[in-house]
Amino acid sequence: MPNAVPRFLIIDGHSVIHAWVDLKKLHQAGSKRYLARETLLKHMRLLQDMTGERIVVVFDGTQSQTSDEREAGGIQVFYADTSHTADSIVERLTARYARIHPLRVCTADSMVWETVTALGASWISPNDLRFELDRAEREMRKGLRGG
Repeated sequence: MPNAVPRFLIIDGHSVIHAWVDLKKLHQAGSKRYLARETLLKHMRLLQDMTGERIVVVFDGTQSQTSDEREAGGIQVFYADTSHTADSIVERLTARYARIHPLRVCTADSMVWETVTALGASWISPNDLRFELDRAEREMRKGLRGG
């Protein structure tokens, strides 16, 4: 199905980090805070590989410019600049792409999910995302065992 319209999942990274107990513990560990982001990104790479849904993760940042990191064939990561929030970038991406591509947004912020659904995207909670990740990991393990 090469002409299929790609599906996208935009994730509010810190919203998920604060919602998942294991990531929240890493995030609260001060000097190892970056491990929470890296672990989330590792999980999202696996989810993208297993589902084919293109994943975009947005984090609040501390730089003077918004940065966009793209992995070859991998996920896309945005870091908001100091004058924007991850929420505003999630909303801007949704406004731009929801009418072009099937689009889901994962956030725990009720104001953001109300906005993105009004813009035409579907919303999933961080808990729903964890469920999808757990299912993808089970399927991957099953495939590695040969059935």
